Amino acid sequence: MKTKKLGHSDLEVSAIGLGLMGMSPIYGQINDEDSIRTIQRALELGVTLLDTADVYGNGHNEELLGKALKGRREQAIIASKFGFGPNFQGINGHPDYVKESIDKSLKRLGVDYIDLYYQHRVDPNVPIEETVGAMADLVKAGKVRTIGLSEATPEQIRRAHAIHPITALQTEYSLWSREVEAEIIPTVNELGISFVAYSPLSRGFLSGELRKFEDLEETDVRRRLPRFQPENFPKNVELVDKVKEIATEKNCTPSQLAIAWTIANGALPIPGTKRLSYLEENVDSLEVELTSEDLRRIDAVMPKDAVLGSRY
Repeated sequence: MKTKKLGHSDLEVSAIGLGLMGMSPIYGQINDEDSIRTIQRALELGVTLLDTADVYGNGHNEELLGKALKGRREQAIIASKFGFGPNFQGINGHPDYVKESIDKSLKRLGVDYIDLYYQHRVDPNVPIEETVGAMADLVKAGKVRTIGLSEATPEQIRRAHAIHPITALQTEYSLWSREVEAEIIPTVNELGISFVAYSPLSRGFLSGELRKFEDLEETDVRRRLPRFQPENFPKNVELVDKVKEIATEKNCTPSQLAIAWTIANGALPIPGTKRLSYLEENVDSLEVELTSEDLRRIDAVMPKDAVLGSRY
């Protein structure tokens, strides 16, 4: 397994991580036993960065990861997050809430510390200096090894980094979500902060497996997202099919091409899946080498802003 160092920390992680959100009831039906097998298989393959959050399943996701890591804690780099209220309602960055959240997460996970603790979203009503100051206290207390931010602006990143070193910035990044290329990525590169890309497959759309709106289960949250709406779906499938043509030439799948593209652009992707077959397919993305000509061709068939519909 290829590895990367996270920011200026001493954390060495796999060059691809595993996002666990879909293992809670967000994209349809789940099976905890299958999910645990997938997590443990990830560890066998050398995937060490496991990404969860307290809000995924309102605690279920962290409890699931805790079960999967029983007797295997030393093999994993646990990344979790705080900040959202139950069911993604409201954002709380108050120092007292930070310290309350970590204790609950540690209990659910069944561990003594979290390797990378993110503020899931910046609270507009609390100065980021106060939130990050409380997160720094968690590092001093030994409950957290390093801290990160998710979906923060360049200004917020700089202000936070001035209080305590930010190890990683996590934001959505894929062929369909490239807004971060303008200011976010240059900022984190300048500061030596690792850039972690969630949804590198744009919530599964770039895999090419989804062909129509009706493919989504009734309980799937993607049914409410703009890019997946019936009026946008056919055009977006056409875009994916163009990527699929290049993938076929490269002897890889569309998913592998899309993930390899994020890696070629300096990101550490954390594609999410609850299926063993998709996990193994995603890990094999590390073997896909993209030349400058490949990247040019991909940009030509999938230019910025080509996708119909916003992220949310």
